[in-house]
Amino acid sequence: MRPSVLTLLAAVAASALLAACAGSGDQADETAGWSAQRLYGEARDAQSSKDWTKAVKYLEKLEARYPYGRYAQQAQLEIAYAQWKADERAASIAAIDRFIKLYPNHANADYAYYLKGLVNFAEREGLLVAFTDSDMSDRDPKAAIEAYGAFKEVVTRFPESKYAADAAARMRYLINSLAQHDVHVARYYMRRSAYVAAANRAQHAMVTYPSAPAAEEALFIMIHAYDRLQLNDLRDDADRVMRKNFPDSRYYKGAIRRDVSWWKLWDPDW
Repeated sequence: MRPSVLTLLAAVAASALLAACAGSGDQADETAGWSAQRLYGEARDAQSSKDWTKAVKYLEKLEARYPYGRYAQQAQLEIAYAQWKADERAASIAAIDRFIKLYPNHANADYAYYLKGLVNFAEREGLLVAFTDSDMSDRDPKAAIEAYGAFKEVVTRFPESKYAADAAARMRYLINSLAQHDVHVARYYMRRSAYVAAANRAQHAMVTYPSAPAAEEALFIMIHAYDRLQLNDLRDDADRVMRKNFPDSRYYKGAIRRDVSWWKLWDPDW
């Protein structure tokens, strides 16, 4: 067969292959030619069916094809919500942060902060599970702290928001959880005779979350740690604060002997 014929056949084959690839690409993209309204509608239908992956796909196409349309900004928030529901929390937070940066004064800015709080708040389960672990020193409450910060933005910047009351309630829960986390870490240090670290962590709980229920135990740990360190002035100061704020503390109940300080009689199961 002559070279010119071979060349012609190769060119025809290549053209056919390209055409087939192009045709299969058009066929694979079912959304080709869809309007912004249809993309948004299909995404909402997917969300209603809890098909979060499909919802994200449609919303991302909507944002890419119609970046300046009336659905584009709303699509960004709904992408973040769908990603959260699909357990893609990092991607969800990134989408929320991008929305806040691009549209800081948007009418739905309160919802953006509230959603960011919810996404981080969902991580609290890991923090609570950590309370049963004997090794608390390597636990990072970063998600809870970020959730608290996001909810605080809602409460302080948007006090009239419909999300403000729920955000405030979640903040109270997070304060208690974070204080309790510090106390658990302080206990961990006490068990290992790391009294300086225990006192510092308990003090952090007291100073940062003074109204949390865990503050009582934090004070007791400070007293006990300072006593072990023979820092008598700090121990006595903490004892005075304890007696003033928790006059009926359960930690006093073991104090029977009058010639021995109550914290020396208490032998907690650290």
